[in-house]
Amino acid sequence: QVQLVESGGGLVQAGGSLRLSCTASGSTFNSYIMGWFRQRPEKEREFVAGIRRSASSTSYADSVKGRFTMSRDVVKRMVYLQMNSLKPEDTAVYYCAAQLPGQDTFRSWGQGTQVIVSS
Repeated sequence: QVQLVESGGGLVQAGGSLRLSCTASGSTFNSYIMGWFRQRPEKEREFVAGIRRSASSTSYADSVKGRFTMSRDVVKRMVYLQMNSLKPEDTAVYYCAAQLPGQDTFRSWGQGTQVIVSS
């Protein structure tokens, strides 16, 4: 398993921006597929963004496309989620996740960081 620690959540007004960060343990960070998920109040956890090992391929949920950008820093073993034009419906606990080689899904999760967007 991989240890993941998120940071950067907080309270922001609608239209504002936040950047979430996630630090990953492990010397083979290059080989992980990384993702951001969120769980909104009374909702199931949902996919937000993912980035492949090469970092050249990213994918986003339709609800955040054009507003959120995911990136990774291989040297620092970190991934980021830049969130712009935030909306109240983006309020959620955001989780960083890792899918290791040989795994068919994300099996390592961080503890989550709360994002609250006020209207």
